[in-house]
Amino acid sequence: MVRKVIDYEIFAILLLNEKTQELRFRFQVGYPAEFAERARIKVGVGVTGLAAQQGQTILIDDVTQDPRYVAALPNVRSELAVPLIYKNRVIGVIDLEARDPGYFNEEHSRLLSLIASRMAVGIENAQLYTRTTRQARILLMLNEIARELTSILNLDELLGRIAELLRRLIDFQMFSILLLDAAGEKLQHRFSLRFNENVHLKNDIPLGRGLVGSAAETRQAVLVPDVSKDPRYIEGNPETRSELAVPLVYKDKVIGVLDLEHTRRGFFTDDHKRTMMTLAAQVAIAVENARLYEEIARQERRLERDLALARELQMRLLPQTLPKQAHLELAAKFVPARAIGGDLYDFIPYSLSRLGIVIGDVSGKGAPAAIYAALVSGILRSHAPIEPGPAEMLKAVNMSLAERRIEAQFVSLIYAVWDDQHRILTVANSGLPRPIHVQDGKNHVIEATGLPLGLFDDADYDEFRFRMKPGDMFVFFSDGILDARNRNGEMFGRGRVEQIVAECKGRTADCVVDSLFKAAAEHSAGVETFDDQTVVAIKVKDSAAPASSKRK
Repeated sequence: MVRKVIDYEIFAILLLNEKTQELRFRFQVGYPAEFAERARIKVGVGVTGLAAQQGQTILIDDVTQDPRYVAALPNVRSELAVPLIYKNRVIGVIDLEARDPGYFNEEHSRLLSLIASRMAVGIENAQLYTRTTRQARILLMLNEIARELTSILNLDELLGRIAELLRRLIDFQMFSILLLDAAGEKLQHRFSLRFNENVHLKNDIPLGRGLVGSAAETRQAVLVPDVSKDPRYIEGNPETRSELAVPLVYKDKVIGVLDLEHTRRGFFTDDHKRTMMTLAAQVAIAVENARLYEEIARQERRLERDLALARELQMRLLPQTLPKQAHLELAAKFVPARAIGGDLYDFIPYSLSRLGIVIGDVSGKGAPAAIYAALVSGILRSHAPIEPGPAEMLKAVNMSLAERRIEAQFVSLIYAVWDDQHRILTVANSGLPRPIHVQDGKNHVIEATGLPLGLFDDADYDEFRFRMKPGDMFVFFSDGILDARNRNGEMFGRGRVEQIVAECKGRTADCVVDSLFKAAAEHSAGVETFDDQTVVAIKVKDSAAPASSKRK
């Protein structure tokens, strides 16, 4: 396009790295290839740097008489630099140079400025498309990796598979997985690769020491282009030049670090860092799942002695505190029929003030149901980063469970997404009792049904969308509440549930949860509890109502 209006000999398009404030050649004619590859021009330096800094065209008739000119090619006399501006933001510079003085004129300047305005839009669109395509490809791969990792419940097998799958994303040379010890004081090498060879490293790293210790202590990824210039670096591999250490965080707690090293300086980039941070969230869940599975397997062998510990472990999988929402009040309670049970509930934060709400009931009771519930919880968390809708989440969990079907095991699940900004609740059900929607003081049973998860390879689920008003309430419950029996064998039943919900009209979500459990306990007094019981209630706050959310 430019050649149609200006017959140039030397031409370049330089794009701006906003983070480093440097211009880099992305296309050029007339420059030595090696120079164009290596050159970095600071904003404000030279003619092109000044054009980027000022956001204005710079025309120089004789560069030998202009102190701003920085020589890059011999015998250059005139130069024309035009900034590429997109939405009042400089994204690069078009630069033309000539060996004759006064070669460029004002007409050239006006024409090139017009072309530059069109080019800026095209370049920005192309960059956006490239970034979006690359991110979509990486996210798809991360999702596939997350699904596979959550199915591996042997910790040693899991750590080896993490290294294999990670190589799809980053061509590392050295890789280690370090896990925090039980005391939370030092990181222990659990898996290490050095140039494709498994090695066994015994050196423990105290929390806060070195790059990996710093990543664990600060809970932030540490990217070091040149380890020789970072005072935190402790030499472990003489070949290492660049390093990326990313903490493994599970439920706001550091459990370990992923560490990548390379012999080339500056090998790891910000894109690598973002990819690893996303992957680390999945790895942390998978590691915790594998740890939990191994722990429960050991507990099964000594069930009588360790059931109390198993109950504590399960409770730690439940939310320790309920999330705070500007317009929503939450209450939840879970009581297992035995020391441990198969019910579950969770609250999963989404972006844009949205919240995933989960309540589930696994078939069976005791340790097998608890293990299956932990697997379901891990699968849910592994899919959560892509923020699926309720029906999409149920379908994804069903597919994951179908891939690793366990005889006579399945789960009934309600998944809902609350949009706190617009006060919209979207609900999908896969076999739990139909939830109750309280609006204008009246109970409405939501006819949301569906097949349980883990029984059939392919199933679709309906979504129900509700625009909530202040005072509106939703009550979700497992069938352990409905099936509670008294001495005469009479079930507690849905009628009593709806009556208690109606009696809590105008009161808090805690009222519903407390009243349902109290009434069910009184109804079945003297009778052994048959099934796990779980209730989750949410209520849209009145504008003047104080915030109130608690867990039992």
